[in-house]
Amino acid sequence: MQESVKAGAAAKPPFRQMNSLAPMVDVERRRDGVIVLRSPRPLGDLEKNIIAYLRRWSDEAPDRLMLAERGPDKAWMRLTYGEMRAKADAVAQGLLDRGLGQDKPLMILSGNTLEHAIMTLGAMTVGVPVAPVSIAYSLMSRDHGKLRHVFDLVRPAMIFAQQGRMYESALKALDLKGVEIVAVSPPASLPASAFSDLLAAKSGSEVERAYAGVDHGTVAKILFTSGSTGLPKGVLNTQRMLCANQRMSEVLQAPEPESPPVVLDWLPWNHTMGGNAMFNGVMRLGGSIYIDGGRPLPGMFEQTVANLKEISPTSFANVPVGYAMLADHLDADEALRRSFFKNLKSLAYGGASLPQELWERYQELSIRTSGERIAFTTGWGSTETAPVVTTLHWAVEGSGIIGLPLPGCEVKMVPNGGKYELRVRGPNVTPGYLRRPDLTAEAFDEEGFYKIGDAGKFVDPDDPKQGLRFDGRVAEDFKLNTGTWVSTGP
Repeated sequence: MQESVKAGAAAKPPFRQMNSLAPMVDVERRRDGVIVLRSPRPLGDLEKNIIAYLRRWSDEAPDRLMLAERGPDKAWMRLTYGEMRAKADAVAQGLLDRGLGQDKPLMILSGNTLEHAIMTLGAMTVGVPVAPVSIAYSLMSRDHGKLRHVFDLVRPAMIFAQQGRMYESALKALDLKGVEIVAVSPPASLPASAFSDLLAAKSGSEVERAYAGVDHGTVAKILFTSGSTGLPKGVLNTQRMLCANQRMSEVLQAPEPESPPVVLDWLPWNHTMGGNAMFNGVMRLGGSIYIDGGRPLPGMFEQTVANLKEISPTSFANVPVGYAMLADHLDADEALRRSFFKNLKSLAYGGASLPQELWERYQELSIRTSGERIAFTTGWGSTETAPVVTTLHWAVEGSGIIGLPLPGCEVKMVPNGGKYELRVRGPNVTPGYLRRPDLTAEAFDEEGFYKIGDAGKFVDPDDPKQGLRFDGRVAEDFKLNTGTWVSTGP
């Protein structure tokens, strides 16, 4: 029986090769039951700021595609690294001319667009914090309560609204005294500056002086928590956090200059996964992002399918429901299947655990197309950790594993009601919440570990390097008067 099992296992096709290192972890076990996990690999030096990656590739590969978006005629509108650098520097000058800075942020009301990216990179070039806001707060709310809350916290000097008329009702709900509105297309009844006016600014020595002062302590972004259990919290994202998270990934997966990544992605930039992990990760590697106008929703997913027939990504990320929808199309369409798997090195999922049957279905699809299996990677973190703390960067059998701490990160596992509560410390962790010192104080323990509120457990307690599994939310669990813990997550 053992021989037949081994033979069956050996008969499985290999995983498509990934350029990543083997898993490693150091384990500290304390007398009180606390366990602290660390990567033995040194983090090394960080870039001074995240814009250094844009400037590197604008010098080394100015004609390489950085970002593309479908235009009104459905053709791709493209920006190279050289073009993006020039436009970002022009916007940076325009912001300086208007007096924006660390205490006068930029708020963004927009989906993922070329102009949104230009505004973000231009602001960060000269140390203007960027606060991208969920479009749902503007377009799906009747009272705009969350939008007003965010606005009052940020106190922006400028609001960029991609389409002024679309956001006009939301803008009218705000006290705009002293706030400049900038729009690609202006609102009908509110004064606004044209985005083209910012692009017309001539950048020079003033931009370079401001850029030289953007360092690890500079606030790069203010990202907001989901607000699913209350009003959104403004999470300060410093340049240290953004640069550290990128360096952590770089240690484990060296860049391949001869084959920069190509990504088709819809994850919103107001969210830490889309705006930090995905966007900054591709920029670090000098890759190309095609903005996907589709969504994993009925009536919208067809756009993603059409894009994947044209764009063959080197990696692809989605939520589990998106993978379920895509699997049906891949199964039925050989041309789509060949385009999708052509250059693909790995798949990534987040937001929820990937069902095992879906993992197996993609292995079957990959084998049918290429003769190889495809690894699913994932990670774990939050808006407060910029975002990744642990990563599954190696191929494993099955789903549900969140990996091991990235270099430079420490994960403290604290016994809590029959589970291990996970806490995080590292240069990628936020210094706190905007204008909420009370919440900041509550968020950290006596050793400076951020209390993220999640639980985790070892895949194999006897072999920690196999990684951790997500084990629900500690805050959702409660104890009955009988003393029995109830885990509500499952």
